[in-house]
Amino acid sequence: MRQVVLDTETTGLETSQDHRIIEIGCVELVNRRFTGRHYHQYINPERDIDEGALEVHGISNEFLSDKPVFAAIADEFLAFIEGAELVIHNAPFDVGFMDHEFAKLENFARTVNYCTVTDTLVMARQRHPGQKNNLDALCKRYDVDNSQRDLHGALLDAEILADVYLMMTGGQVDLGFGGQSQRGGDTGGESIRRLSTDRKTLKVLRATAEEVVAHEQQLARIERASSGQCLWLALEADSAVTE
Repeated sequence: MRQVVLDTETTGLETSQDHRIIEIGCVELVNRRFTGRHYHQYINPERDIDEGALEVHGISNEFLSDKPVFAAIADEFLAFIEGAELVIHNAPFDVGFMDHEFAKLENFARTVNYCTVTDTLVMARQRHPGQKNNLDALCKRYDVDNSQRDLHGALLDAEILADVYLMMTGGQVDLGFGGQSQRGGDTGGESIRRLSTDRKTLKVLRATAEEVVAHEQQLARIERASSGQCLWLALEADSAVTE
């Protein structure tokens, strides 16, 4: 499964006022693992940036004056996201701006013709109704480091959102071996190899003190994020009662 966690910065809030994208940041996940591939581009919007937007992201007209226009980067941007599941916080905003940019060009369709979209804001509201669910609030809730986020930036926000998304959807990446996902029951034609019954006894490696502490810290994060529903801790409590 290929996912692209995406964020944009813009000249303002409304495409109806012909506001434009000025920065795109994308981070690639495959089978819930960071691949190291990303896409990052500043864009000349060919118009002025609203003062309110400048206060949010700090990107000036002067800085963007020598950057390429969207038409010049549209093909490479689409090549990076096409066929992926886009993971976006408040997706209607970013997708609306992407569609606005694509509509200005020939031979480009709307984003949904190229990608599926998952909105992490909708996901967060379902998991945490009545609570703040902006990116900073989610970072605090899921213990994700956002200390470098003084101003909004598309690539940094995409990287942070990727961490939040993985924590919000379980924290653990898939347990596939040898680069093969074990989900869905598809073994890719490989047969199951059973271990011999007369094999040597496997050596038991005990967790170090540092690993035990890290494990307990991770359980504490899951307990906070799940509002006290961490199954591992519940089982430990039940086990302590029956002993």
